[in-house]
Amino acid sequence: MDKSRALLLRLGIRSTLKGFYFLLYALKLCLSNDEYLLSVYKTLYVDVATHFGTSRDNVEHCIRTAISNCWYKGNRKLLINITGYELKQKPANGEFIDILYNYLTQEG
Repeated sequence: MDKSRALLLRLGIRSTLKGFYFLLYALKLCLSNDEYLLSVYKTLYVDVATHFGTSRDNVEHCIRTAISNCWYKGNRKLLINITGYELKQKPANGEFIDILYNYLTQEG
């Protein structure tokens, strides 16, 4: 199983959410070119939206929903563990993608 997919599932993000697939593709793009992390809304979301035939606002919303699913119903302990510092509140989309990107690149 793909490491990104396994990580999202371990975090409690269900594969029945569109945001699950948007996050998978966003992570794939970031892992191939880390400059996406510098322009999440203007570049990363646009490319994800184009790939899935939707709008960047929909991508943003669905990813936010997936993050909320992780934070409120999923494995918050794992998220805090892989972050390396205590999260006092639910991470924003860009922060969440950055956390997962850094974890995946460190785990190799």
